[in-house]
Amino acid sequence: MAPDGTPRWMLVINGSYPGPTITANWGDTLEITVVNEMENDGVSMHWHGIYQKNTNAMDGDSVNGVTECPIPPRSSKTYKFVATQHGTSWYHSHHAAQYGDGILGSVVINGPAALDYDYDLGPMPITDFYYQSSYEAGLMSVKNGPPDADNGLINGTNMNHGETAGCYNNVTALVPGAKYRLRLINMSVDNHFRVTLDNHEFAVIATDFVAIQPYTTRSLFIAIGQRYDVIITMDQKIDNYWFRAIIPKPPTTEATGCGENLNNGSIKAIFNYQGASLAHPNSESYDLPQSCLDETDLVPWNEKAVPEEKFIWPIAQEMIVTGPGSHTNPPAPAPFTWSINNTFMKVEWDNPTLQFVQQGNTSYNPHQSIIELSGAANSWTFWIIVNAAPIPHPIHLHGHDFHILGQKAHCNFTDKSELNFVNPPRRDVAMLPAAGYLVIGFVLDNPGAWLLHCHIAWHVGEGLALQFLERKSDILTQVDLSPVAPGCDAWNYWFEHERTHEPWNVEFDSGI
Repeated sequence: MAPDGTPRWMLVINGSYPGPTITANWGDTLEITVVNEMENDGVSMHWHGIYQKNTNAMDGDSVNGVTECPIPPRSSKTYKFVATQHGTSWYHSHHAAQYGDGILGSVVINGPAALDYDYDLGPMPITDFYYQSSYEAGLMSVKNGPPDADNGLINGTNMNHGETAGCYNNVTALVPGAKYRLRLINMSVDNHFRVTLDNHEFAVIATDFVAIQPYTTRSLFIAIGQRYDVIITMDQKIDNYWFRAIIPKPPTTEATGCGENLNNGSIKAIFNYQGASLAHPNSESYDLPQSCLDETDLVPWNEKAVPEEKFIWPIAQEMIVTGPGSHTNPPAPAPFTWSINNTFMKVEWDNPTLQFVQQGNTSYNPHQSIIELSGAANSWTFWIIVNAAPIPHPIHLHGHDFHILGQKAHCNFTDKSELNFVNPPRRDVAMLPAAGYLVIGFVLDNPGAWLLHCHIAWHVGEGLALQFLERKSDILTQVDLSPVAPGCDAWNYWFEHERTHEPWNVEFDSGI
């Protein structure tokens, strides 16, 4: 396929890139069958941001060793879960960095909205794009640091560097005066984006799966894995306008690590008014902020307070994220290893955590990076995540939204009074700022093995992840684990008897 006019080998779903959008209504039960037609590799599917309430075995989170074994070639798995949230998200393979090769798509769960609108434009996924395979780029990252992305794509397309091939995504025949809902998703491997539509404003109504009090802005910072639902009023003169996705370039004193892209500044789409001939716009961009920091005006529509008395400082639990060169015993092919509390994750594809639970086995490998959360049902857990590196990280938690109590760059957390316990922002991906901290809290209301990880694919591949084993004693009674053993039997048989050895179908990184 050639999304920007440059042919490359890809892995795609149902012959399309991005894969088909999965659409449902709030409260629906979804049954989705994933068939692996690859010749010589496993696959998974993670339903990003879906709570999976009491359906942990359906999460596909880290199919490589947390909730299940990989789906082997010529096999399938049917995932069944309830759409307990509404809004916008995506699905993707969680097997190594396969989603960077094309195994991804959007999710739309219809429900109420905080503002009225006339039309729903549907999802607009934005991603970085590499001419190498994710396996090749991942090996480069482990050995030498992250490679530059070759391009970025909007809804699966863009022109190449130099505009000699490919095409821009066109959103056409927009009715003057009408209000349009647009669902923005960052599906990148390594690039964070700031997005804007020339001459127009966004009325922001949701972040991740959480409805918020609407606010208006000219641009949005979207970290990897994050989503924003916005309303755009077509209130400008009838013409064509650039939609832009840029990788911010903050001052080196603030942060590094928004990502590198060889076509930065030219990742664009065209918004075309009804009555204007489709053409490349002459519009000019707003002056855009250059930072890798999350949006700050996020006030959840449904208010939820956090009990301040439950947050006990200074004995609250802490995670320290450290980067390349800091680990005392890095794995080959180091030096590029990321750790949490001096432990890098490396799971076993054929022995997922839920199988340990099913068998009553507690002999965990230290590099499964398991933290048991054994509190009572509906009790709170709080975590101070400290970033010892000058690179920000998009932190994603499976199975939960978390409350963002505090978030600050280039400083240490020293004072509980700085935290927000009154209806703080909630989401499932938040930026851990460079050389700073992120303080989160969530309720233990969903028994299971839940991954917490950086959503920069290279970083999670280099170990920046852990798993919460939540209310282990309740998993056997509340979660159906019957798919786990048959899935692992199928994987193990293929791996031992049918697999043709290739470097990408054995674990060359963390496995997730």
